[in-house]
Amino acid sequence: MWVLHFVDVKQVRVFGGNGGDGCISFLSLWCNENAGPDGGDGGNGGHVVFKSTYDVNNLGHITSVIRADNGEKGYPKDCVGKNAKHNIVPVPVGTIIKNVEGKIVGDLDVDGLMFIAARGGSGGKGNPFFVTDAQNAPKICEYGATGEQRSYTLELRSMAHIGLIGLPNAGKSTLLQAITRARSKIASYPFTTLKPHLGMVQYDDYVQIAIADLPGLIPGSHENKGLGIQFLKHIERCTALLFIVDASSEAPWEHIDALNFELKSFSKELATRPQVIVANKIDLPEAMENVRILEEKLKVPIITISAKMGTNVANLLAELRKLYDKIQSEKEAGT
Repeated sequence: MWVLHFVDVKQVRVFGGNGGDGCISFLSLWCNENAGPDGGDGGNGGHVVFKSTYDVNNLGHITSVIRADNGEKGYPKDCVGKNAKHNIVPVPVGTIIKNVEGKIVGDLDVDGLMFIAARGGSGGKGNPFFVTDAQNAPKICEYGATGEQRSYTLELRSMAHIGLIGLPNAGKSTLLQAITRARSKIASYPFTTLKPHLGMVQYDDYVQIAIADLPGLIPGSHENKGLGIQFLKHIERCTALLFIVDASSEAPWEHIDALNFELKSFSKELATRPQVIVANKIDLPEAMENVRILEEKLKVPIITISAKMGTNVANLLAELRKLYDKIQSEKEAGT
């Protein structure tokens, strides 16, 4: 069980490798000093390729500048230069690729898909290529072509199975630490979490569920207040949502209304994601009375926990597993 700082957006500049230059050479034999041109062609430059894989789950390992190797130059005696190897960069399944205009040019939503981000240049021709009836001994060759240069924005569409959302100080980081043994920052002031963190819950049958601790939401986030639109984009990349409210606070049911309003204002589709509502901090005074009122107002089951004390955390994990299994079965059924 572990946690990591999660990078889900990355701007990169990619450079395809240059082709190798052709060679100018003439074969000289003991019986024929002018045996003809024998310069080899240059090798092709390598491509920069993004390949989706489940072996990585975020974009933190990707550098801002990515280059492929150049092709090898040609040599005498018709020796062709080696083609350069392609630079294959692994990205998580669910990565989308946007060009400088913001248009989506690649969607790697299946394991093993590849996107050629920058093509390598072709190798130059050696002087035998230029032999004609009129010119039997050309002293010319081609330079290798220059590789492509491109700029892209990589975005991870699928971030985690479940995203923890709530107002600041609702106890999201404490809960993540309780169910994954993560060590994300915990403090009593708002916006302790400024960037998403990811924890993994492993069950006895070795099924792993990714849980994302997301920055706190405040009213007006859809208008870019607080952490704003960037926060809501993080939520958009989670399959299901876990609403966490502080049961000891005044009128926690208003917190649920505020969270749902921000989600609907940003994306109607986002508000239809599977949801689980968790009332945290039930060890504090007046919490259980607020939970009773919360259940009456929302008319949906409420999972009560104390992330700090560990109360009912096992029940929460069981409910998360049920939700995960339901989502997976729906995916397999194609619904």
